[in-house]
Order: sequence, then C-alpha cells, then structure tokens
Amino acid sequence: MNPMQSEPLEYLVIGGGPAGLQLGQLLQAAGHGYRILEAGSAPGTFFRTFPRHRKLISINKVHNGTDDPELNLRMDWNSLLSPDPELLFTRYSKRYFPHADDLVRYLADFAEAFKLDIAYDTRAERIRRGVDGGFTVTDQHGQEHHGRRLVMATGLTRPNTPDIPGIETAEDYSMVSVDPEDFTDQRVLILGKGNSALETADNLVETAAVIHVAGPHSVRMAWNSHYVGHLRAVNNNFLDTYQLKSQNALLDGNVLSIDQADKDTGGGYRVRFSFSRADEVVKELRYDRVIVCTGFRFDASVFDPECRPELVINDRFAALTPAYESLNVPGLYFAGTLMQQRDFKKSTGGFIHGFRYAVQALSRILDERHHDRPWPHRPLDATPSALADAVVGRVNRSSALWQQFGVLGDLIVTAPGEPARYHEEVPVAYAHESQLTGNGDYFTVTLEYGPDHDKVDPFDITVRRTAQNSVDDAFDAAYLHPVIRHFRGGELLGTHHMAENLENEWDHPEVHRAPLAEFFARELDRRPSPVGR
Repeated sequence: MNPMQSEPLEYLVIGGGPAGLQLGQLLQAAGHGYRILEAGSAPGTFFRTFPRHRKLISINKVHNGTDDPELNLRMDWNSLLSPDPELLFTRYSKRYFPHADDLVRYLADFAEAFKLDIAYDTRAERIRRGVDGGFTVTDQHGQEHHGRRLVMATGLTRPNTPDIPGIETAEDYSMVSVDPEDFTDQRVLILGKGNSALETADNLVETAAVIHVAGPHSVRMAWNSHYVGHLRAVNNNFLDTYQLKSQNALLDGNVLSIDQADKDTGGGYRVRFSFSRADEVVKELRYDRVIVCTGFRFDASVFDPECRPELVINDRFAALTPAYESLNVPGLYFAGTLMQQRDFKKSTGGFIHGFRYAVQALSRILDERHHDRPWPHRPLDATPSALADAVVGRVNRSSALWQQFGVLGDLIVTAPGEPARYHEEVPVAYAHESQLTGNGDYFTVTLEYGPDHDKVDPFDITVRRTAQNSVDDAFDAAYLHPVIRHFRGGELLGTHHMAENLENEWDHPEVHRAPLAEFFARELDRRPSPVGR
C-alpha cells in the first residue's frame, strides 16, 4: 500500500467492518484498484463495543442435517461470502447466539486471508469532490486519499437521540454500565423498544427495583413481522416480568421532558410522560437512572456541502437509488447496514446475512456501470419445462433469495427465437431500470411473505395447515414462498405463487413444478413474435 499515491484509486471504501471487507474482497477479485480506510486498529471496530452485553442475535446454526454449503448459509448469519469454503464463521463458534468477540476474530482472519488493502487508524474527517470529479478523503493525520468512486461502509455510527428537553443528562446505551450490581434497588427508565433496550432491561431484572421500558409505539416482535431487527425472543424475557406483575412495565407514549431532581428531594430524575391510548394523560414519574437505547444513524457530517448525500427516514439514512448510489451525489455508493434504506424494516439489508448478498450485487452493478462487464448469466432453453426446472432448483437451494426476501431476485430474460438468460441475485428494483431487461420480456423470481403476514398468528397451526401444498390458495399464502412475475418493459403481465410448504421444499412434481410450467407456457405464448415471422 502506498498512502502517498497521487493517482486516484478506482474505489475508496470507508469502513473496515463486515461490509467493507466483503466489498474489498470482491473488488480485489475483480482486479480493481481499491483501498479500505478503517478508523480502528483492526477490522470490525464496532463489534468490539456492540452489542454491549456481547451476545449477537445473528444466528449461528452449525448442525443443519446437510452438507450443501448454499443451504447451510441460510442458517449461518455471520459468514461473509468467500471463495474459500473453509472461511466460515461456524468454525469460530458453536453457539446459536455467539459472542461478539468471536465475530471480531473472524473478521480479522478474513481480512488477513485475502491480504485486503486496509489503511488502519485512518479516520475519514472530511470528504469533498476532487478536481477530477472523484472524491478526496482527508484523514485525522491530514493525509489525503483519492478515489474515482467512494463507497460508504461505515454503518450507523451516531446515536439516534430523540429531541427531548433534558435528554443530554441521561445515560446513553453506548456508555452506560453493564454491571447489574450498579443498579441495585434503583428505579430505571429505558427509552426505546428495540433489541438494545430490551437487552439492557433483561440485564437488570435481578437487581433493579423497578424497570420501565418506554417508547411511542408498541413492541413489535420479530416472529410476527419477520424483520429480524424487531424484538427477538432471545431479548424478551423482560416481557414476562411485566405481564406477571413483577414491578416492571412497558409504557406506550412520549417522554416530554427529563429533569434532574434536587438532591434534597432524593435526586435522580423527574420525567414527564404522555401516555398513548389514555387520552394523552401526562404524569410525572421519578427514576434514579434514565438510559437512552434508541439506536443509531448515519453520520453525514464529514461531507462537504457540495457532496453531502440527501438523508431520509428521519435523517437516519442516505437516500439511495436501486443501484445503492446516493440519490443526489453521483459516484457515491453505500454498502452494508446503510443499504437497508432500500428495504427498511421489510427485509434483511441491515444485517450481515442480508447485506453480504446486496454487497455482491453492488460489485456486479459497479462492474456493469464502470467496467463494461455484464452481469453473469447462464443460457437456458426458453421452454416452459426448462424454465420451471431452473426455478425449482434455485428456490430450493438459494440462500440469497431466502435471506433478502422480496428484495433480491433471480432474473430470466427471454426473447422469441433465442435462448433465455438466467441471471442470479439481482436487486429487483434495479432489474426494472437496468439494461439487463431493456424493453423486452423478463421474469423475476423471489421468495416472499404474504402482504398481511404480520397480521397472522405465527403459532396458529390451523392457518399453516390449510395453506400447506394448496395450489388454489397459494396466491393468499402468508408464509415464505416463491413468487414468479412476468414483465414487459417494466409492466407487470402475470404472477404465479408457488404453494407454501412447511419444510420450505417447493419441488413436488404436481403441487409445485407442474403449475409453474403451465404458468411459463401461458406467459411465453403472450410474447410478441420475432420480426419477420
């Protein structure tokens, strides 16, 4: 590495966490000039601190009853994609919910295995447009780094602090003590209802006198929404202590103010709280401690005004195009957790098991756009039988479609008289606007939950029993199942839902394959005839 290099690199990547390492490996394999700038002294700095209680909620299921590496990735939420079949996180821990330190070790070994070009102890403090239209990044040492294109892989690094008078006097999740003994016999208010808030509450149930967990909305359970960032069962023991009347409570409403109480009246905090669904009743509550666990946001402060990305979702994320590029700054791309702006609280773009595939898709988009390298594909006979066989084979193995449900899809492009082109793992929104599809006919293949899946009781066996292997009811399925859509020039012409299956095996000759082949036969007949025929 030559940090004094004056010629711009093709890519500067900011952040040496999982996304930066994944993209670095892919850029390196493609032969592109790149450098990763990492503020810490080793990869994965974020995971040296977070989660604070050190238990990951990304599952690590080692024993799946199969030696198929693709199927095993469905249950391995921590491994990065790699040409080395041995470089898997499952070799670092056997725990279902592993320790964060194991992920730190894995990321360091991943970076070393591929000898990735990483500049450590290099914090980006200013980002501006270069004279050549690229980007110049100035680090804390005053050193400048130049790149034709910039990829932000920093994750969410700034506290997402609510605008509440007095909140600056409260303790933040990132700094508060994790020793339960420090809270013995205290009354504690925790702001937030996500995993960090409930993880913190669970840690204190044995020592705190009273714990209130508060937020404007009701708790959302991941088992209902299928969004793994909502409250996970591994962090929900606190809910028992509330429902079984153990002095703890969930409060729905808004904190109006936080005031430090005078020592002569007992100290602590006076918190004014407006209760939802109670005619907005306002009460003043007393606490010894207030802890803010309201998540994080993207830090755009390092950008000069002329290249500062537009922010959305309460300024938590940069606004992205379907190509994961800034909506208002050409050449500025985003990788990793920041990609979830495209599927916020709908799929898995904010987590390793989701964004590892989105980062791979980004690398292919960059190849298409800037290096004249088409998206990989394989040719297929454009017959209903061949297309059905290809789809059945993919939906029963693919980890990418399984993890990035509804977001990434396989793409089948057809033209009368020509072989079909089968492209794997394309962002669906990108497919509709890319040169891959043009104005012709194409099919998208995705795995999806039904539109009202979060309104169905996931433990109601009667719902699942009636839906299993039901061809007639497949369109109304709530659980994960394959969906195939036919488009022409972006216009939807036809949709086929493959029947639900409890084992997620969509390969029954009569229930799954035959109806799919019939769908392809109908839709292929709708294509325009070749010119001159």
